Amino acid sequence: MFNLSDLTGHRNFFLIAGPCVVENFEITYETAKTLKSICNNKLYIPFVFKSSYRKANRSSINSFTGIGDEAALEILAKIKSDLHVPICTDIHAPEEAAIAAKVADIIQIPAFLCRQTDLLVAAAKTGKIVNIKKGQFLSPEAMKFAAQKVVEAGNANVMLTERGTTFGYTDLVIDFRGIPTMRQLGYPVVLDVTHSLQQPNQTSGVTGGLPQMIEAMAKAGIAVGADGLFMETHPNPAEAKSDGANMLKLDLMEDLLKKLVKLHDALK
Repeated sequence: MFNLSDLTGHRNFFLIAGPCVVENFEITYETAKTLKSICNNKLYIPFVFKSSYRKANRSSINSFTGIGDEAALEILAKIKSDLHVPICTDIHAPEEAAIAAKVADIIQIPAFLCRQTDLLVAAAKTGKIVNIKKGQFLSPEAMKFAAQKVVEAGNANVMLTERGTTFGYTDLVIDFRGIPTMRQLGYPVVLDVTHSLQQPNQTSGVTGGLPQMIEAMAKAGIAVGADGLFMETHPNPAEAKSDGANMLKLDLMEDLLKKLVKLHDALK
């Protein structure tokens, strides 16, 4: 069974990456294949493929939410089987936990749901790693209570993810003090680089973003000791059906990761 030791304790940081949501087989599979080649065959970065089988947290009723749960989970299962990579996907309701756990190695709790006790307990009971994203409205210190809910439900496999803090109505900022603060709680900490660069609540109903800042924020995360990085990526973000405004173009990933590995090595 995949566990935290498969990610931590390596020479490099680990990477959780993939398209925001499963759009179709071709894009999802080829992105996973490319990322695995870069991480496992070239740079020796522990890699987890991430894509949501459904997006429940969209601003507009017209936003794309998925191709159907069963179809999307089948694609993720094939990626896991064919490419031998662990899978991360998020859930939004307690009844989804057991369904997602049939495929996922990491059950992810969206930031805006990080205080939902029933959701956290259901995720814990799957026995899978639970990655809890810090609410945009919470202090880093407050995440100890979310983590405790999972641990007290019998699952010590917990990660915490920084994904920015609300700054006004339409922007986020990263308080990098939060990464060492959450690490002091005793859990691996991930920096969600791309979601931290979102500009939510735009009047268009579609979230904006600052992808030009991805490299700078990723470097800063490594510098302050993040155990892992989370980055959503897509072959053509301009045509992505979800979160395209803040995703990294897939063909830029290898060059960025090379720079981050060099920085990580220098800091060691």
